[in-house]
Amino acid sequence: MKILIVGGGGREHAIAWKLAQSSKISKLYCAPGNAGIAEIAQCIDIKAEDTDGICRFAKNNKIDLAVIGPEIPLSMGIVDTLTKNGIKAFGPNWKCAQLESSKSFTKAFLARHSIPTAGYKEFTDIEQLKSSTGIFGYPMVIKADGLAAGKGVVIAEDEASAISAIDQIMGDRIFGEAGDKIVVEEYLTGIEASVLCFVDGKTIVPMESAQDYKRIFDKDKGPNTGGMGTYSPSLIFNETLETQIREKILEPTIKGFQKDELDFKGILFIGLMITDEGPKVIEFNNRFGDPETQSLLPRMKTDLIDIINAVLEEKLEDQIIEWSDQKAVCVIMASGGYPGDYNKGKIISGLDNLDEDVIVFHSGTKYVSEDGADLPEKQANSLIATNGGRVLGITALGKTHEEARDRAYKNITRISFEGSQYRKDIGLLPDRSEE
Repeated sequence: MKILIVGGGGREHAIAWKLAQSSKISKLYCAPGNAGIAEIAQCIDIKAEDTDGICRFAKNNKIDLAVIGPEIPLSMGIVDTLTKNGIKAFGPNWKCAQLESSKSFTKAFLARHSIPTAGYKEFTDIEQLKSSTGIFGYPMVIKADGLAAGKGVVIAEDEASAISAIDQIMGDRIFGEAGDKIVVEEYLTGIEASVLCFVDGKTIVPMESAQDYKRIFDKDKGPNTGGMGTYSPSLIFNETLETQIREKILEPTIKGFQKDELDFKGILFIGLMITDEGPKVIEFNNRFGDPETQSLLPRMKTDLIDIINAVLEEKLEDQIIEWSDQKAVCVIMASGGYPGDYNKGKIISGLDNLDEDVIVFHSGTKYVSEDGADLPEKQANSLIATNGGRVLGITALGKTHEEARDRAYKNITRISFEGSQYRKDIGLLPDRSEE
């Protein structure tokens, strides 16, 4: 099979890394890819959002399957476009992709099917929203309705910070049209967790558990990011919690899809808050999580292409998915200033000085010449430089959670680039003592 992966971040590197292990794949492409992906796949200079360009490439190169990584092309209907042109694509269609591209769409779905979630209210008028600050008390959860690269959620501690956030999102439109509608939610207290599921339209199968860390600083301080690290399996999951998730969330969700005629085929990412009242849904995403994928796929023993085919052929209930007993921890190295403004082009050193079985997934990297000029591909004497906010994900496996965590942090200290930052508490349960 000839496979095209769409995207160029850490998630796509992890997908490429896993697919490259399959004997069923003869050629692996990635558009646009990055410096890490280029080591295992042929990178194509087409942006993930260029759905027409990707479709042309897929047709011209007789691609057997396109695997869509990021949320933006999914929200643009890339799966519909590819399918109409006779190209198999792994990911939900445009109608289903609204579960991520619109917070209000998802909240209405959850309410309609009695799936536990936070109370909420929608606003499109800035003055009405300002006059309603604190309707659920404080902290106040303010969410841009549309896609904002994982940064569209503000936890306002008081009225002043709520008004400031509203002015920035709806007034200054820092997230563009994604902030034309705002969803205000009740603040949930607990521990966040992630459940990624394979869905084939009639069957939903959860993967192993994982836990993500969204805030930029230790102890869950600072603004939200796309994710600063993850580990799997989650320390908070047990048989009781898994039963609650299956009965209260997964089963009503797949029934809701069928009732609403949402032919969802692909990955459903469920962001959860584990509260004293049980698990509640924070968000739905339509694709592999980033960076959850970087700790999950290294633990997956089954050939990923077999699972993808089972989803597309609606045979997921017959597909056995095996997982390693090893534990995985992934720590993200980010650019200085992220998730705000940051510089690119910082030379990365130390990547050739790591333990052999430690995996480095590239999120925002590129090849540059010795004088710093961008290169389209690896060349003699080329260097690897930063090209994004989140730059690298260092993943280590171990027989125990502690062993995996120790190995990840031991190796991350060997890597450096100007201004680099990373959390020191990935793999530890959040400290709630100051709340």
